[in-house]
Amino acid sequence: MSHEFRLPLVLASCLLVAPTASGMDESDYWMIRTIPEPEGVVLEVGGILPLGDGEVMVCTRRGEVWVIENAFDPEATVAVIAGSEADLSSQDDPHRVRYTLHADGLQEPLGLAVAPEENAGRLAAIAKGERWNGPVHVSQRGEIAIMEDDDGDRRMDRIRTICDDWAISGNYHEYTFGPVFQSNGDLWFTLNRPFGSEPFGKKDWRGWAMRIGEDGSMQPEAAGLRSPCGVAVGPDDRVYYTDNQGEWCGASKMSIIERGDFHGHPWGVQSTRRPESHVEFPGEIPDGIPMPEAAKVVPGFKMPVVWFPYDKCGKSPGEIVWDTEGVLGPFFKGQCFMGDQHHAAVYRIFTEEVNGHLQGAVFPFREGFQCGIIRMAMGEDGSLLVGETNRGWGGRGTEMWGLEALTWTGETPFEVRTMEAIPGGFRLSFTKPVDAATAVEPTNYHMSNYTYLLHSPYGSPETDKDTVAVKLAQVSGDRLTVDLTCEPLKPGYVHELHLDLLRDEDGEPLLHPRAYYSLIEIPAVE
Repeated sequence: MSHEFRLPLVLASCLLVAPTASGMDESDYWMIRTIPEPEGVVLEVGGILPLGDGEVMVCTRRGEVWVIENAFDPEATVAVIAGSEADLSSQDDPHRVRYTLHADGLQEPLGLAVAPEENAGRLAAIAKGERWNGPVHVSQRGEIAIMEDDDGDRRMDRIRTICDDWAISGNYHEYTFGPVFQSNGDLWFTLNRPFGSEPFGKKDWRGWAMRIGEDGSMQPEAAGLRSPCGVAVGPDDRVYYTDNQGEWCGASKMSIIERGDFHGHPWGVQSTRRPESHVEFPGEIPDGIPMPEAAKVVPGFKMPVVWFPYDKCGKSPGEIVWDTEGVLGPFFKGQCFMGDQHHAAVYRIFTEEVNGHLQGAVFPFREGFQCGIIRMAMGEDGSLLVGETNRGWGGRGTEMWGLEALTWTGETPFEVRTMEAIPGGFRLSFTKPVDAATAVEPTNYHMSNYTYLLHSPYGSPETDKDTVAVKLAQVSGDRLTVDLTCEPLKPGYVHELHLDLLRDEDGEPLLHPRAYYSLIEIPAVE
């Protein structure tokens, strides 16, 4: 699903909670708390940045930047704007959430970031429970800029342009996503392709990933992006992004961005002929070939880390974050999480490197948020902050915008922890010991595989779908691991696994009995 505007505004559907095979519910393991907002504030969150001492900075699609005090207080019930009469009458309330307008009048800011040399101080302040005050980078439709607060009053005193070297056609859909920083200080952002009319004419660099290095110049690093809402730098210092299913993007996906990549969409390929481009002109893009074939014949074509099968794993992926500390459960430490705008849900991603390519599996994680998710950040209190907006895109939930926090309850669910590719099959690890009688039976595992087409129609069906036979299931001595021998395995295909009949040692089913592994590379037999 693309992020496309539709009039009139679509009212959100009723709140949905994920059904699970168990009698337990997702809320037994991960609680959602809504952070209150003042009346009249439209918190269509486009970026989130924790500042320490319970404060969070958020920017909104409508051009505002707010600093929120007491954002992590679980007892907070009422929000006020700092400086108002209501605020002055409630200064003794330790649980009062206060909003300070840091800046306004920006043009659709969709990301906040801090440069590495400053970010070390921010993280140190957060660790000490102190508030950090420093320069913050922000994306706008036509520039990347720095906001500065000289006197620490939570209000911007100055904004400076860092880069505005790309043009705008006037189409509403020309979003700028990011910025994000690598450890060496390189700044990255992505440029959405336009949809519909372009009153100022077609412009270069739409559907590109850009880097700004030490000299401040814009470097066009990768092309072929469609609607790259979620750009992020992982713990491995690589640049990742999520893209939304549509024309020339057969399924939503998470991919790595590297110099010279072509990610499949032909919209901005003519810009490759400009001298600044670091991408080879890919030629005419074949219309209607399977993705694995496209990787063989299209110059620079980049296969994803994972695909998000349509409707099964959301419809419109937003930002991705890594839980490096295991705050959402120590069993998922180091894994990645994606917020989906349509499903108002968060999905979990396990990754591994096989034959030099990073790939992995997607799992449902938590539904039931009040609105579609485009931005997330790890909060200082061990929660996952979730920024939401519907902006007229049809999405699940009861609200049109908001900010919520997801927190682990301390309970351990029965889940597939990891799904790894091994020669001849897959290795599953679990958060609890499995029941050996159900786990050793191959007929209790149901698997299929399929791929997608690179083509001009909107989205792709699951193509060349086949049943995968599970021939053997071998359970480890501690009953935390099961090795599956499967055939046929196909490189470049999603391998969808259903585990409804599996049980843990107490006879309970999996909380989420589905896994979707994007098997781009098959491990060789050692």
